Amino acid sequence: MTTDAEQKAVPKSATVSDVARLAGVSAMTVSRVINGETTVRPSTREKVQAAVTALNYMPNPAARKLAGSRPILIGMLYSDPRAGYLNGFVLGLLGKTSLRHVQLNAQYCAPDSDGEAAVAELIASGIDGLILPPPFCESPAILRQVAKSGTPAVAVSAGAPADGLYGVGIDDYKAAYEMTRHLLSLGHQKLGFIKGDPGQRSSERRLAGFHAAVADAGLDPDSDVRVASGMFTYQSGLDAAEQLLAGGPNRPSAIFASNDDMAAATVAIAQRLGLFVPSDLTVVGFDDAPLATTIWPELTTVRQPIGEMASAAVDLLVRHIRAWRNGVRLPVSQALMDYTLVRRQSDAAPKVRPTMRLSIVA
Repeated sequence: MTTDAEQKAVPKSATVSDVARLAGVSAMTVSRVINGETTVRPSTREKVQAAVTALNYMPNPAARKLAGSRPILIGMLYSDPRAGYLNGFVLGLLGKTSLRHVQLNAQYCAPDSDGEAAVAELIASGIDGLILPPPFCESPAILRQVAKSGTPAVAVSAGAPADGLYGVGIDDYKAAYEMTRHLLSLGHQKLGFIKGDPGQRSSERRLAGFHAAVADAGLDPDSDVRVASGMFTYQSGLDAAEQLLAGGPNRPSAIFASNDDMAAATVAIAQRLGLFVPSDLTVVGFDDAPLATTIWPELTTVRQPIGEMASAAVDLLVRHIRAWRNGVRLPVSQALMDYTLVRRQSDAAPKVRPTMRLSIVA
């Protein structure tokens, strides 16, 4: 027989009513958020998700089964586990899949592989849908495999998702344009840019945004601008930075690397050459990966909401999978997220400020 004291010692599991009370909403609204319905305002959804986390609420599996909601299995490919982008992305996925009670199957794919075998293995395992972060979201072999199998898939940061794929990303062109204008507004007239992987549309869009801002400012593309090739890796950033910082009258006073890994590599090369960042050289990046705040000086960068993008990818995929299970095919959709230009310690006006010949319009 259980005593009153023993009963009190057993922690009480949170209920939907508890979540609703803490979030200040109705139990029906909590249910809608948990089931991924799109009729809930974002601000209300955030309150409910915060309450779920605070109370460690776990829906009753039996009740979900009775409601006809069997588990959803989502697959994801990854290559370099050291990449700063991937860290934030996986954390975002794990947080959302836990809340949505979705099972995540992460499959490693070697960087030099086309990924077709890895995707085939995921599909054979019985996944309901697939999340494709860079660079897999633009791999021809993978996209053919996905199309052939009919597996619902979300491309993340693809620049322009392939036909038939759902997409989550930001406006890379606009973000790069804005960052370049920021450098120009500081007084920099000698600019360097490090391109990313040429196989990714996001790299192409960022370069285009940089060139557009340079053209609008009236800089000479031959004497005022240097562009070096990278692959979105730290090592490629080292090589590109060495190229850009070679001696000569056109050496840039500011370098914009199209991701934070390559920006961090640029800071390392600058220090090796005896240049101080930002007094001798401004360095900015893109992504706002964890690496951006673990080096010194901390990087000025474009913040992609990486965790939120992963979360949105899960929401988008789950919504379409549940509709498909009910015999409904929702139209292909894209989610465009907001970005932010984050200033830290790696940017400043040029040490010797040239005579201004630019007109920067806010």
